[in-house]
Amino acid sequence: MNLINMDAENRVVLNVGGIRHETYKATLKKIPATRLSRLTEALANYDPILNEYFFDRHPGVFAQVLNYYRTGKLHYPTDVCGPLFEEELEFWGLDSNQVEPCCWMTYTQHRDTQETLAVLDRLDLDTEKPSDEELARKFGFEEDYYSGTLSWWQRLKPKMWSLFDEPYSSNAAKIIGVISVFFICVSILSFCLKTHPDMRVPFIRNVTVATPSNYTAWTLDKTSTNAHLAFFYIECVCNAWFTLEFFIRFVASPNRWDFIKASVNIIDYVATLSFYIDLVLQKYASHLENADILEFFSIIRIMRLFKLTRHSSGLKILIQTFRASAKELTLLVFFLVLGIVIFASLVYYAERIQANPHNDFNSIPLGLWWALVTMTTVGYGDMVPKTYVGMFVGALCALAGVLTIALPVPVIVSNFAMYYSHTQARANLPKKRRRVLQMEQPRGPDNT
Repeated sequence: MNLINMDAENRVVLNVGGIRHETYKATLKKIPATRLSRLTEALANYDPILNEYFFDRHPGVFAQVLNYYRTGKLHYPTDVCGPLFEEELEFWGLDSNQVEPCCWMTYTQHRDTQETLAVLDRLDLDTEKPSDEELARKFGFEEDYYSGTLSWWQRLKPKMWSLFDEPYSSNAAKIIGVISVFFICVSILSFCLKTHPDMRVPFIRNVTVATPSNYTAWTLDKTSTNAHLAFFYIECVCNAWFTLEFFIRFVASPNRWDFIKASVNIIDYVATLSFYIDLVLQKYASHLENADILEFFSIIRIMRLFKLTRHSSGLKILIQTFRASAKELTLLVFFLVLGIVIFASLVYYAERIQANPHNDFNSIPLGLWWALVTMTTVGYGDMVPKTYVGMFVGALCALAGVLTIALPVPVIVSNFAMYYSHTQARANLPKKRRRVLQMEQPRGPDNT
């Protein structure tokens, strides 16, 4: 009888979320400096009538917590969200790093998800119109907004920013966005078409020549061709819009330094500046021999296509996918370079083993071009091995190229699918949620 009473005294009953658990007090002492190891009857959550401790916590997680005290192994329940599991472990005073290796990958998935959501927040993919309170917080006008003392500029600045930088904030912003996309497309189209021979005007000059009979005559000489004048006026109109748009966005930006540092904005003002520099060069440096080389830098205007990322969440996700896959892409380039050097050297010596009067591989640097084209499965056919050994090396080169390029593709596709699925999920989430009031729990003198 005494043994039974002693056993009963050594037991403790824990009511967690309405589910009663019973264990020995010695079991709870196995992990010191935790909440359960410091249970006393003086705590406010102890019920002397039922002789139990009540905790309004998640019962499913507590089953794994109590099992950790019993076995010394902490497992992760798959039916619980990761942040909830971490909150429960923090409440019970346990270290989340003690999760068993068999559950670690499943448990840490929520951290990858949180990182993905943080990236999507930085990409600013929301298509809903921000509230006045959100705009005031973004521009640092919170105090003036709540006190109702906003100046006319403080009221106008967020509207200008939303109009020119957030295409989905209003119907007027959508119209501005369509106009911006139109000018981008027209500018790119004009830049490409003005290089077509049928779109260029020949530059003809009169040349005086001497005839065999000591007479002088004039002849027409076509020295060069210039783009049609219409393209100049088109570019003037487009760049006038780009200048106006950039100036308004710069003046109305919440943080001008962050605005200047943004990669898309760098492309924007460098491309616009190149147009004005081109005008100055045409006026004052057109007589120089190498003036045409300076026009090469106007190719930066093609980069304006990246401005379309402000109007397309899909392009933002694609660019972010390549950023997230930078390690895999770097590994791909490394293995490609390694394979190119190896197969270029092999094919150079393979083509010299047999008699080969039409050998295309006169040096290893020439073989580098062939190896690059072969490993990327392009195969221009300008250089081909003609010996049997060289053909065997070429076959190995093609196979190695296919395998090398195919290896990182699943990772890139997986990253894109991850970002895209989270973006779709965020778009379907309700913007306003019911707020849950935080009620203070009863605390005893030693409830730590």
